[in-house]
Amino acid sequence: MGIDFDRIGRDQLPALLRVMPKAELHIHIEGSLEPELIFKLAERNGVKLAYPSVEALRAAYAFTDLQSFLDIYYAGASVLLKEQDFFDMAWAYFEKAAGENIVHAELFFDPQTHTERGVPIEAVILGLHHACRRAHAEFGISASLILCFLRHLSEDAALAVLEQALPYREYFIGVGLDSSERGHPPEKFARVFARCRELGLHVVAHAGEEGPPEYIRSALDVLKAERIDHGVRCVEDPALVQRLAAERVPLTVCPLSNVKLCVYPSLAEHQLPALLAAGLVATVNSDDPAYFGGYLNDNFVQTFAALPQLGAREAYQLARNSFEASFVDAAARAGWQHELDRVFSAAA
Repeated sequence: MGIDFDRIGRDQLPALLRVMPKAELHIHIEGSLEPELIFKLAERNGVKLAYPSVEALRAAYAFTDLQSFLDIYYAGASVLLKEQDFFDMAWAYFEKAAGENIVHAELFFDPQTHTERGVPIEAVILGLHHACRRAHAEFGISASLILCFLRHLSEDAALAVLEQALPYREYFIGVGLDSSERGHPPEKFARVFARCRELGLHVVAHAGEEGPPEYIRSALDVLKAERIDHGVRCVEDPALVQRLAAERVPLTVCPLSNVKLCVYPSLAEHQLPALLAAGLVATVNSDDPAYFGGYLNDNFVQTFAALPQLGAREAYQLARNSFEASFVDAAARAGWQHELDRVFSAAA
């Protein structure tokens, strides 16, 4: 379909970014836990928080780097104890996703954050799974789960949690690697990822956020990652950029997160335009929206406002990339693509 992107004015962009269908591929569901829900669950479960009020907790969301964020992220997760808690957390996200025209979401979850506190893994997985099912029934949102290993813990711990999760294998489609990147290269998890590939699971990995471009390369070569989460530091290595473009390896970029965690000083200095110009399958995502100041539409609208070189053509490409990068069948992808074409043709 030939869409005349030049006929779509900049004044139309914010509304278009909000209404266009899109997939979200980099959302840590524990990172969608808003302070209000944290306090509600703390009260329900008798958990004492270190903050006296919702306002005090929100005021603490001032991060200097990934670790300072993770410290408060794990404190917030302490209120999650029962299956209903995980359901409520995911359902709150899906209610927002429905209003943002997110047609598909692949949710990251961190079982070790919970099993290390004695929470049964089935409570985590089943609570999230039931929310995914209800999101499909009520909102028509397609949703899948990706189990992430915490890279600051050992590979043996990752192997152990994988074994605990296997009775619930039908409820998650893949595995990822998240948490502190510095000092924890992808090759540390070579064995567990090999095991996951044997099981037929999709594999993705955080790399090239705070870590160097070499981490992206080893995520591809050692872990055989199908998608790189973040990956923005690839621009420091032109040969790597060429490889990512040639192999159509998607990057799940999270602009507001990158600024909040000081990967970039401001959105105006973000490298998203360069990634698109290089032909990379870049996508836009919210990462940990409760902590980083915005859900998916906020990421789109604020990033496009800060970067005038991004216009309707790039908006269309980013949405299209999100479908291409999704772990879905061709029929689902084609349906979303048709709707995307319709929305942009109407705008033009």
